[in-house]
Amino acid sequence: MKIGEVARRTGLSIDTLRYYEKLGLIDPPWRQGGQRAYDENIIAWLKFIRLLKATGMPLADVETYARLRRDGERSSVQRREMLEHQRMVVLAKIDELKACVELLDHKIMNYAEIEMRHRAEDGLKEQTYDH
Repeated sequence: MKIGEVARRTGLSIDTLRYYEKLGLIDPPWRQGGQRAYDENIIAWLKFIRLLKATGMPLADVETYARLRRDGERSSVQRREMLEHQRMVVLAKIDELKACVELLDHKIMNYAEIEMRHRAEDGLKEQTYDH
């Protein structure tokens, strides 16, 4: 498949795909009539790279992972350890985000109570002026 099709199916730009090739994240594609041609398997690999990046994994670590992947099964220990480490990073981020949500919920509730109090006070003032 051509680079445009890979870009469309993965949501990555053509420039990003070329950059990933330059970094060694993806293997150089074979050429067909002077144009890059990719195997179908590239789609799953690129989606996995996007997932790693979404976890906050630094690009240098993604590059290391890609290099280890080329080594096949003999690098499975290192790759598993990298993924376990990144999993811990993600879980810590989830805990941090949960604390942020709790704080936001507290502040939102606080402002809602202030607004209700002001509406109640404004209602009392209107009743006082009506008499």
